[in-house]
Amino acid sequence: MDISDFYDTFFEEAEELLADMERLLLDLDVDDPDVEDLNAIFRAAHSIKGGAGTFGFTVLQETTHLLENLLDHTRRGELKLRRDIVDTFLETKDMLHDQLDAYRNGGEPDAEAFERISRVLQQMALDELGQGEAAVKGEAKPDPVPAPTPPPETSKAAEAEIDRADTGETAGRQLSITLSGVSDKDRELLVEELQHFGTIASQSGDVARYRVVLDSTESQDDIEAVLCFIIEPEQLSIEVEAPTAAADQAGPQAPAASEAMPDTEPAPAVTPDELPEPDKVEPKGGATSPRAPGKSGGKSAKGSESSTIRVPVDKVDQIINLVGELIITQSMLEQTASDLDIVSHGPLVNGMNLLQRNARDLQESVMSIRMMPMDYVFSRFPRLVRDLAAKLGKDVELVTEGKSTELDKSLIERIIDPLTHLVRNSLDHGLESPEKREAAGKSPTGRLTLSAQHQGGNILIEVIDDGAGLNRERILAKAKSSGLAVTDSMSDDDVWQLIFAPGFSTAEQVSDVSGRGVGMDVVKRNIQEMGGHVEILSKPGQGTTTRIVLPLTLAILDGMSIRCGNETFLLPLNAVLESLQPQSEDLYSMAGDDQLLKVRDEYLPIIALHHALDVTGAKTELTEAIAVIVQGEGRRYALLVDDLVGQQQVVVKNLETNYRRVPGISAATILGDGSVALILDIADLHRLDRRKSQQRYEAKHQHLQEVSLA
Repeated sequence: MDISDFYDTFFEEAEELLADMERLLLDLDVDDPDVEDLNAIFRAAHSIKGGAGTFGFTVLQETTHLLENLLDHTRRGELKLRRDIVDTFLETKDMLHDQLDAYRNGGEPDAEAFERISRVLQQMALDELGQGEAAVKGEAKPDPVPAPTPPPETSKAAEAEIDRADTGETAGRQLSITLSGVSDKDRELLVEELQHFGTIASQSGDVARYRVVLDSTESQDDIEAVLCFIIEPEQLSIEVEAPTAAADQAGPQAPAASEAMPDTEPAPAVTPDELPEPDKVEPKGGATSPRAPGKSGGKSAKGSESSTIRVPVDKVDQIINLVGELIITQSMLEQTASDLDIVSHGPLVNGMNLLQRNARDLQESVMSIRMMPMDYVFSRFPRLVRDLAAKLGKDVELVTEGKSTELDKSLIERIIDPLTHLVRNSLDHGLESPEKREAAGKSPTGRLTLSAQHQGGNILIEVIDDGAGLNRERILAKAKSSGLAVTDSMSDDDVWQLIFAPGFSTAEQVSDVSGRGVGMDVVKRNIQEMGGHVEILSKPGQGTTTRIVLPLTLAILDGMSIRCGNETFLLPLNAVLESLQPQSEDLYSMAGDDQLLKVRDEYLPIIALHHALDVTGAKTELTEAIAVIVQGEGRRYALLVDDLVGQQQVVVKNLETNYRRVPGISAATILGDGSVALILDIADLHRLDRRKSQQRYEAKHQHLQEVSLA
């Protein structure tokens, strides 16, 4: 069997272990580190090194080995932690990630970078421990029992041992290893791997239950970590069977043990039928550690399947597309059944109602497969905040809330870059230096909060800082100097939105963090492309809150069908607030052709749908139309339509991919009768209507000038 078949599993497991390592390193208290966390960090490096050695990734193995031994000295209290030491460990973690990516892409890691990080780690061992290169590579203290000699034909990569510094067990003993439900080909590969851990004393059994007795000094955890790259944890059971003869002759320690227990006799050999069940195997040590490759997180493996399954994203997308087609078909059948007489076709109508409920339940279940917790995003920022705060000379406390809040995978991956821009902006522009904060009567440590929560059919993500807040006068002055159309009477909300203008920046000098005027406009554009909007709330001296509102998913949504002329459009239901019949006394004309509708003492801009999208045959009298009060980008509008058709669930189809971008339209869908309906983008529709009104006003004004001249 080609062992490269298991590369993807190793890469995924190693990525998870590196993420665990970074999280634990960032959480460490250098003055009083938690022993459990130190053990967990060590085991993460240990597992990666073991897998790298198995697959022949030599550079990754050697780098991890250097880091692992320093971590071992740290957890034993021989190396006292400092912030710069943790920084070096984090830098090494980044290097391991780069090496992992190189192997994933079929290349070799950067040799110069490997040499540099090796020198750094070796110098650290020399400076902090007074040990040279041999010590940091784990060669200072030879093992009491020499490692077994591998067969002559074994490759150099396969000869790489799993370091046993974390167990301290070097006395030889026999391990009874049971493989359940393993094919002959997999068994041959596993037995070959076991030869690297010791000497095989015996092996017997069949596919259902195969037993290997191994003379080894390695720990059970190390053996399991490597074998579980190939098989599932529930297929493996490892038990200490009995001390070997080598253990009785291991040196001065062995007689001491025999003197302490003179009546102790070797345990009788265990037959395959007497082997304990896999769930009775006790893990070694009490330290909580990151999940080793292939482990099931401590759950019982007795006769059970793995609690998770890895499925390619394209397969999930295919299922979602098929469910979408099913929803469309169900809508077609429902529309046909709605015209039938319920008395004569009662069973059919009842069956259609049941199909509708089942289709919706199926859709919700399938959509939940794509949902991922926001912790996937938030976990990236502790390192960013730590490094950037140190670079800017600021003390920052990062707080995350709502990490378990779930969002569609397609959105959660696209929100990372906008959030990164916002976090960097808050650190650079929002939070003051410790000296300025103390002068203002604040704590010298700034507070940056990332939060996520569900709000109706949307997810609300906020970046909150307790800094100086936005400076209205400074923003207006910069906007005027940049040629933007602004007035001193603008509301605060409109002024804050100016920072999203392309090229806009109030930074006094350009740095490698910010100040070039790019980034915030990209943030707004990317969020709008995801069907969301961004709002800013700020109070001078108290801080700034940047709020991102996104739909929970982009695939299927609840919509409100509306009619304008002979055309049917759809409004996202979460954007619809209410509907009413406009009265003439509630209509107000503004300069130009702009009109407002008064709704409960609030004046809302009117969007005439027929005018914005050039729909013919629509009602043009405002008092004859229906005003749908809708919300977009934090503002409310009155959208004039002819009729409200009803509410329905629709499958979103990307219009830009299948056709081209259309102003005022976010996507399209297929209705129950097979026709295509466009899904409206409220904010963009308002901008489109304003542009057309301005063009019409200018054309009318020019015509009047021509008439007066004539």
